[in-house]
Amino acid sequence: MKKALKIVMIPMSVLILLAASIIFMLSNGIIWFNNPSQSSYPVRGVDVSHYQNEIDWKTLASQDIDFAFIKATEGSGTVDECFEYNWSEAMKSGIYTGAYHFFSYDSSGVTQAENYINTVPVTENMLPPVIDVEFYGDKFSNPPSREEVDNILNDMIEKLEEHYGMTPIIYATEKSYAMFISGGYEDNPIWIRNVIQPPSFPEDDDREWTFWQYSNKGRLKGYSGDEKFIDMNVFNGSMENFKTFFNLV
Repeated sequence: MKKALKIVMIPMSVLILLAASIIFMLSNGIIWFNNPSQSSYPVRGVDVSHYQNEIDWKTLASQDIDFAFIKATEGSGTVDECFEYNWSEAMKSGIYTGAYHFFSYDSSGVTQAENYINTVPVTENMLPPVIDVEFYGDKFSNPPSREEVDNILNDMIEKLEEHYGMTPIIYATEKSYAMFISGGYEDNPIWIRNVIQPPSFPEDDDREWTFWQYSNKGRLKGYSGDEKFIDMNVFNGSMENFKTFFNLV
């Protein structure tokens, strides 16, 4: 009986060790849940903020990075402390560059757009503005209504489109997309987040994503700061598709 117990315990200990190793590797970005192939998604990019500090963009660009979205603003009054440096240096590096805004449910769409416009210069060959619509703070448990979000978001989109001459991209988690975006905003390219598996939309929503944030555990050279990881993204198409879609040269 004791011998049989030992035989059972040895495989169990191996399984526990294996599970612990996998958890360690996932939490430290050594392996990812998602790893879309280069052949299927050749256009790769990152999104960054002050958490990655001031970035060495030449080093970052040398690691098969084609595009970057840099956090510019949040709500009606916050500007990312590293935006000006990262925007300027990213543009010099040859990476296709855009800027994103963290959307507030508690602030006017007009004043949020003004915050972005006052921060992000109109720049040749820039990617369209991005509005990051996700949950934060008490909005996870007490989200606003679709009507409330539509009123703010539509005002912001209209003002940004008028200023930059480009249709803003909407970034969303699958949950925020289902609650606030699905069934509307048909003209806005969608950047969807799913770091566990390939993204999916509600059953009655047949649109395709334009960008997919597939990992929040990327590890690249060229940045430092409070965050050791970097968000990884792909474009849904070839480089030729990418340039045509956004009128880039």
